[in-house]
Amino acid sequence: MSQTMADRTPIALHNQAATSKSAGHVIVDTLVAHGIKRAYVVPGESFLDVLDGLHDSPIETIVCRHEGGSTYMAEADGKMNQIPGIAMVTRGPGAANAHVGLHTAWQDSTPMVLFVGLIPFAHRDREAFQEFDVKAWFDTGAKRVMVLDHAERASEIVAEALFAAMSGRPGPVVVGLPEDVIRQQIPAELHPPIPVATGGMTIVDSAALADALAASSKPLFVTGGNDWTQGGADQLTSWLEKHQIPAAAEWRTEGTVPFSSPSYAGPIGYGRPRPTYDLLEETDLLIFVGTVPGDVITDGFLCRQDWNKKNFLVTIDPSLRGRSGPVSYQIVAKPDVFVRDLAKIELPVKDEWKTWTARMRAEQESFSALPPAVQSAGPARMDTLMANLVPTLPDDAMVTLGAGEHTNWAHRYFPTQRYASMISARNGSMGYSVPSAIAASLEYPGRRIVTIAGDGEFLMNGQELATAAQYGATPLVIVMDNQEYGTIRTHQERHYPGKVSGTQLKNPDFALMAQAFGGYGIKVERDADIPAAIEAALKAIDEDHVFALIHLVVEQRVKAY
Repeated sequence: MSQTMADRTPIALHNQAATSKSAGHVIVDTLVAHGIKRAYVVPGESFLDVLDGLHDSPIETIVCRHEGGSTYMAEADGKMNQIPGIAMVTRGPGAANAHVGLHTAWQDSTPMVLFVGLIPFAHRDREAFQEFDVKAWFDTGAKRVMVLDHAERASEIVAEALFAAMSGRPGPVVVGLPEDVIRQQIPAELHPPIPVATGGMTIVDSAALADALAASSKPLFVTGGNDWTQGGADQLTSWLEKHQIPAAAEWRTEGTVPFSSPSYAGPIGYGRPRPTYDLLEETDLLIFVGTVPGDVITDGFLCRQDWNKKNFLVTIDPSLRGRSGPVSYQIVAKPDVFVRDLAKIELPVKDEWKTWTARMRAEQESFSALPPAVQSAGPARMDTLMANLVPTLPDDAMVTLGAGEHTNWAHRYFPTQRYASMISARNGSMGYSVPSAIAASLEYPGRRIVTIAGDGEFLMNGQELATAAQYGATPLVIVMDNQEYGTIRTHQERHYPGKVSGTQLKNPDFALMAQAFGGYGIKVERDADIPAAIEAALKAIDEDHVFALIHLVVEQRVKAY
């Protein structure tokens, strides 16, 4: 069964009505009681009482350098866990900067709670310093927006926010904290966690799915979303392999079915050259688990639109928000509980399934086969870097990505062997790579965390390397420097050939920046120097316990495929 906050509650809840605390301290106590381990913060005078409460709490306070970085880290935290990531920012400008992470959490269905310090209640509607309307700003991009106008409801509001972020289709919740309200003394009684419904298959659902599978010659599962556990992913993989049925991964969610599994057919969406959309049309039964056929999967709502096609959608969201095309059957369930019930379905393995799966697997193996590790005599190449890096990676290696053509090398070659071994922004948000890698390194200090950033993307939140150094995060950062916004240049060449406008970049020495921030940095311009650079970077991480950055200067217009 899916993990809830109650499963991770570290302390017993009890009635503390005999004592009183400030509302800000009660907010922190409630977060602790609900299993929150870490908060990503850009401080502001508007929520000083909450910061004071964090001082003596077991919650690790990660002080970030920009609100966009802090919300990206919180969003990545929510992807890696089944309780929300927590970000805290101040009013006005701070809230504006935080919006990018909120949008990522909304489109990626990630549980996250953003606490925003507000002007004093008594100053409201007087154009006070940094005043803004928190509900007007965030209401269309968050599941709920709540304001703590009554101090005595502090613990209740936090519990409601965490529940709202996790229940149904997960997503972001915003909580406004007026500066004067959070200083008020209130009874220190804490609100318990609110259980989250996980759904499940009924007898009728199981029979319908079993019948559909029995009638199918070319079934295909598509996994996606962030609402899995490793146990659920393992159980699904075992069932698929036993029945010799293939599974593809939603764009930027690779790893639910392992890279090495004979049932893994690769990613579907941007980032795969073979005609995956033809694959969606060819299959006679699509079963989406944890996601729905949205914009990216259906190539802009064009593929799989025939209402005679058979699609089973397994999602806890009864509204099917973002869904396109036919719906043959909906099962309202979170992935883990669906897989628990799927494992009870026993079907004879068809020869057609074996042939279909073998064909899909052969295409994936051909696509993902590493290029030669031998270096050329020319400029540095990402192909060479991946060919030399991948063999060094342990089975639990993890990659984080932002947005851009540089991410395609990871889509193609990175061996995602576990659930949540690829953390990325599926809303195409740039600047996500470094913050998400820091959050991953803090959550999993023993794992090899790799992030691949483009030169344009890196400078959007590269300053968070200071945060990495401050808190001991040790990711390997690869900056692919092709001196342009490559994805936009590709679109430009397609629609305005021969006219390059607004996409070219002149970059600094990123390796020197890494050194200035307190990590290891090396600049590589020749292909022949790549193996030594990888060896030195990994040695710095493993022996000196610092982050490492490889600044790889490559030619323009060289793509992963």
